[in-house]
Amino acid sequence: MSAVIAETRFSVLDRSRTREGHEGHEALRDTVRLAQEAEALGYHRFWVSEHHGVPGVAGSAPTVLAAAVAAATRTIRVGTGGVMLPNHQPLVVAEQFGVLESLFPRRIDMGLGRSVGFTDGVRKALGRDKGDAEDFAGRIDELLEWFRGTSPTGVHARPAEGMSVPPFVLAMGEGATIAARAGLPMVIGDLRNRERMLRGIEHYRAAFRPSAWAREPYVVVSGTIAVAATPEDARRILLPEAWSMAYARTHGTFPPLPPAERVRSLPMSARERGFYEAGLAGHIAGTEEQAAQELEHLLKETGAQEVLVTTSTYDRTALVDSYRRLARIAGLGAAQELVPGSPAV
Repeated sequence: MSAVIAETRFSVLDRSRTREGHEGHEALRDTVRLAQEAEALGYHRFWVSEHHGVPGVAGSAPTVLAAAVAAATRTIRVGTGGVMLPNHQPLVVAEQFGVLESLFPRRIDMGLGRSVGFTDGVRKALGRDKGDAEDFAGRIDELLEWFRGTSPTGVHARPAEGMSVPPFVLAMGEGATIAARAGLPMVIGDLRNRERMLRGIEHYRAAFRPSAWAREPYVVVSGTIAVAATPEDARRILLPEAWSMAYARTHGTFPPLPPAERVRSLPMSARERGFYEAGLAGHIAGTEEQAAQELEHLLKETGAQEVLVTTSTYDRTALVDSYRRLARIAGLGAAQELVPGSPAV
């Protein structure tokens, strides 16, 4: 195993993707089971996401799901990737994470994103519009004030005040600038656009201002990694998500994942085929030897301290096997000992 891989943390983000022929509640229970597998394999964190009104995603309430994951595990850090802050009042978010940290001390992470709904209908139902994302930096500042007890309202967030729940910024667009100015760890993806990723990381490091949350830049790169016995089996893992993304880009709705075998037989327009092929490119996928080589290149290129794996597929057995093979590449053993403090510890 290369030294650069051995020095890197590996974590998991599961989006609770629904699958054809399976109900949403099964996707949520699959997420909890995957968290238990990830803990046993030695992954550092396990995060869940927030999506609203999306047929292909069951994870709509990330702090609720994070509580279920934390209750079903013992040592792995648990968090959100992320709570979409423009959708919520910062006080409520602080209170929710204060409750999580109270129940599962020194295990909770607070990943924060700036997306606002997937469609106009969802944004309307949430009482939000696209403009609400513009003050993402201000909402982060307000959220952190609740933990510091410095809100100008005179109100105190209970039980969050005085707690230290590590915040992370999901960097999309100007997210790198926001993370750097706030002195927060940054999560950046995806692997399919390496040049854009590298520009974001370079800008983040150059503009970073040390804070109480992080003394120096902390970079988490996120993306799909599929590892299997053969390159063909690894590619098979990628097919359902690539097709669903292509369908979403051409039909405006994100569907449940179909089996890889059915994807191969589905008719596609030229436009759909273009999105589909693009969705298969740029990921880390292959045998353990191939994935290790690609990982080493990625880590040397980015200097990232952590990799957040976001793989989704229909075949849960193949997904778990991929995570097991990746754990072997990374030299992960028993679940890591928890160390209080910043996420960079």
